[in-house]
Amino acid sequence: MKPTFPCVKTQKWVDRDRAVISPSYTRQYPLVVESARGCRVTDVDGNRYLDFTSGIAVTATGHCHPKVRRAIAAQAKRLIHMSGTDFYYPSEILLAERLVKIAPGHREKKVFFTNSGTEATEAAMKLTRYHARRPYYLAFIGCFHGRSMGALSLTASKTVHRRGFAPYIPGVIHAPYPNPYRPPVGVRPEESDLYPIDWIRNVAFQQLVAPEEVAAIFVEPIQGEGGYIVPPRRFFKLLSDVAREFGILLVVDEIQTGLGRTGKMFASEHFQLSPDVMLLAKGLASGLPIGAMISNASLMNWGPGAHASTFGGNPVACEAALATLDLLESGLIQNAEQMGERMLNRLRFLQKSHRLIGDVRGLGLMIGIEIVSDRETKAMAIVERDKIIRRCFEKGLLILGCGQSVIRFVPPLILKPSEADAGLAIFEEVLTEVES
Repeated sequence: MKPTFPCVKTQKWVDRDRAVISPSYTRQYPLVVESARGCRVTDVDGNRYLDFTSGIAVTATGHCHPKVRRAIAAQAKRLIHMSGTDFYYPSEILLAERLVKIAPGHREKKVFFTNSGTEATEAAMKLTRYHARRPYYLAFIGCFHGRSMGALSLTASKTVHRRGFAPYIPGVIHAPYPNPYRPPVGVRPEESDLYPIDWIRNVAFQQLVAPEEVAAIFVEPIQGEGGYIVPPRRFFKLLSDVAREFGILLVVDEIQTGLGRTGKMFASEHFQLSPDVMLLAKGLASGLPIGAMISNASLMNWGPGAHASTFGGNPVACEAALATLDLLESGLIQNAEQMGERMLNRLRFLQKSHRLIGDVRGLGLMIGIEIVSDRETKAMAIVERDKIIRRCFEKGLLILGCGQSVIRFVPPLILKPSEADAGLAIFEEVLTEVES
């Protein structure tokens, strides 16, 4: 159903929001949600939308999946909160057992639960520094690891995240991230994975910091907020070699890429990557707030009181996460792979006839479309990108941007072929309008 504008109730709620909510929130269009089911969202004026955002890659099993709802309701009748940092309860232990079983790598692992991905990042910063007894971190240009002060110090995707908050936590060095579509001047696309490794070895470790002082390397297997950049597969083999050579811990941020999003349980599996520490959140509990830091057990040698979380591992969120994992393992990951291939093939076909599409990339249902004004120069078309997002909303499709001029498609993993085709039909219609 195509939305009808203007939306009177929506505008009233937006006005009330502006009076009481922080202006730091980013809203690209005025969507005031009343309810949602599966891949469909209904606003307060009764308009229905096809959701290709999943609440920013969170509702992996779709909105309000019946199995997840039943798990939440059943747990809420038994126990809502008791704080796992001071007491024990089965759901937290069961979820930890499940996560260490499915996490990449063959070493024994342990879990620290948080409320969010940002908190998982902060926990990893503390743990790796505590264990390694080293003061520095290495992260990547374009990365996004969160907005609290520690995580923000690692983040380097947009100046809007960092402006006005300096000085940041000291000891973070940012290396270039491999981007085959936009390699550095003088670097061929097929060598884009070598350039960051050479930079780390010959610039970072020769001029900026001694490698034996670096505690950890933080990296996203696919850059999210930075533009949905899929690196060459060889990059992570080379990066792992550097980490092992100098005894540096490898922290892989799977907050957006993990839990079936890329057509495998973890994006690390695409790259045969076995992190020392892995970070999860977003899709873990299909909408309830929970994050997790999973580390090799030998690293988690801090004692009681070194780190804690009042609400992390909340029993209701843990039960939602267990139900989510059941659904992922019962076919949703395979569906993400198949629907992702369907959408990528269609988008690459559209690329041939639409001049605004500069690059199409992604794995599974984590897809980025770079919008350009000139394919030869790859000049970014930021204004056109924003017009496309707004017009798609007005026609009943919810999408979001990332990077400088990228549109991201991250629909729920329950996406059906008919829904994929319907969303892409709207997208093509809007592309044609904006190009004309």
